[in-house]
Amino acid sequence: MDWIDYWQKLPYFTSPYLFEIGSFELRYYSLMYLLAFLLTYVLVSFRIKQEKLPYSKETIQDYFLWAILGLIIGARFGYTVIYNLPYYLENPLEIILPFSFSGGIHFTGISGMSYHGGLVGLLVASVLFCRRRKIDFLRFADLIAPAVPLGFGFGRIGNFLNGELYGRLTNVAWGMYFPLDPSGQLRHPSQLYAFALEGLLLFAVLWTLRRIKGFPGLHLCLYLIGYGLARITVEFFRQPDPQLGFLFNHLSMGQILSGLMILAGIGLGITLKAATKPAKTPRGN
Repeated sequence: MDWIDYWQKLPYFTSPYLFEIGSFELRYYSLMYLLAFLLTYVLVSFRIKQEKLPYSKETIQDYFLWAILGLIIGARFGYTVIYNLPYYLENPLEIILPFSFSGGIHFTGISGMSYHGGLVGLLVASVLFCRRRKIDFLRFADLIAPAVPLGFGFGRIGNFLNGELYGRLTNVAWGMYFPLDPSGQLRHPSQLYAFALEGLLLFAVLWTLRRIKGFPGLHLCLYLIGYGLARITVEFFRQPDPQLGFLFNHLSMGQILSGLMILAGIGLGITLKAATKPAKTPRGN
């Protein structure tokens, strides 16, 4: 077996779980969520120490408890409503329980998470946390935003290890065969593209720009715009969810939601920048 053949069949040699006991499986995907939050926490703590920012370690630790809860709830309900509502209307218990009740009871873990739903949940949790602690939300968001992409990128590695969210058909040499693909054809490893663009590249850009002093909320806006652009690009290679397919004949749901993210980032940036302009002093006659 040459290296190209090995690369293309790599998903077949990759286990999605660390170990299994009976029907219980500890999947790498779950561990990637933990790694994502750990990396983000380390990077945020590094910024606070290096840049001498006015946040205590206890405040950041408390925030991450809120953030984890908000992200998971938002991601789960976002997937339920956006991507598979008819199924979950018939199986409502599966929204919150890690079991499938089709043909008996089977442990599945919490299957199906939406990035955009998770973002909404995270923002809501962050706003509530900042209000409770009397913290300026926009400045706090600017602290967190540059650190998020690297952690989130490892979630895409979890998708790859699960063999899910694979790409569209291709004939490029670096394409891969995925066990969950019923067609058994060569496909783009779109999870790795996402890791590179939504994770590594976006992190490199935002982390480099993190010291730029602008209006409060600038780095939050840059994140919204940057992620939206990266996600739209990746979606050109990713296979749309089968229950949705293409919308308007050409666009995926991820592209539509990411386009709205870009518009939100631009609109928020224009609004915040205008709000921070000093008022003009009228000239005397």
